[in-house]
Order: sequence, then C-alpha cells, then structure tokens
Amino acid sequence: MKHLVIYAHPNPQSFNHAILETVVGRLEDQGNEVVVRDLYALNFEPVLSGNDFAAFQSGNTPNDIQTEQEHVKWADVITLIYPIWWTGLPAILKGYIDRVFAYGFAYAVNEQGGYEKLLAGKKAVVLNTIGHPEDYYEQIGMIGAMKQTTDNGIFDFVGIETLEHKFFGSVPSVDDNTRKQMLVDVEHIIARLFG
Repeated sequence: MKHLVIYAHPNPQSFNHAILETVVGRLEDQGNEVVVRDLYALNFEPVLSGNDFAAFQSGNTPNDIQTEQEHVKWADVITLIYPIWWTGLPAILKGYIDRVFAYGFAYAVNEQGGYEKLLAGKKAVVLNTIGHPEDYYEQIGMIGAMKQTTDNGIFDFVGIETLEHKFFGSVPSVDDNTRKQMLVDVEHIIARLFG
C-alpha cells in the first residue's frame, strides 16, 4: 500500500515526532511504501492567497500545491499526525488543507448543484496529541467536535474514509512509561489496520 504521512509539529524532539517515527517504521516493516511530508521542515506556505485563486482560475496550479496534490493522488492512505492546539489543527496544517484540497482537485460541484467527492476510495488515519486528559475533552464534547471537523468536514467531504482517529491525552504531564505505552498503541493501530 502507498501511504502519505502528513506531519505537523515544529519540534523534532516532540512526542509527535516519536509517533511519526513509530508509524513510518511499522508501515515500512510491513512492506508498505511511505512518503512523509513534514510541513515545518518543508517550510510549507499555509496562506491561501489571492494569487493562488487567480492561478487556480487560469488552470495554473502553483508548483508547491501541485507537488502536494501529486502526493495525495499517489496515496492509498493519508495519515495526519499533529498536536491539538486551541482545539484544532495547527495553522500550517489547516493551510495545507486550504491550499491542497482545492476545488477541482479534492471536490467539485456537479450540474445538479451537489458536491462530487474527487478523492473517493482513499483512506485516512488521524493521530493527535492533546494536553488535557482525553476524558475531559470527551466530557465537554471536544473529542466529538474535533472528529466532526476532520473526519466529516474535511475527509468525508472529499470522499476519504477515516479508518481511525486516535487521541493521546495529557502528553506533556504523563511519565515516560505512559508515553512508551502510547507508542505501543500506535504500533497496534498500524498493525491492525495494515498488517
């Protein structure tokens, strides 16, 4: 299988990076093809500009967007790895979605005025870290709201089926053994889905 891993954390020493290494290692061990797009390392431009719109309308997709769209087209599975900041995606990842999942590439409007899901058939996995306990976020409705945003508002809208959306809570405050167990959980998820 062809896996595109989109990673959004600025600190290479972060627990998110440990998740990334675990995912990539396990996928490769299982014989999958893996491409990682580290948005901070790429210095990806997240701002959807007026120039982008003009380029789209003239049929000249900007090179950086075209590169990412080629990776998305290639992939069978798209995995997002990122921390939850202010109950949402880091700005660089939100900008990636804004620019790359563009009209005419990820979705379109048909003659009846309905939406066409142009990335149908692809699968997704979402792995998030959060600072609060997961139970707390569940109780206040944030887990459901965040799943609704990514799994339905982004992925389902363009035809991508979310296979798993996992939250790892209290990451900054738990001990190393707990974080190690979280990485074991990541391995189990990847093995269960793609083993």
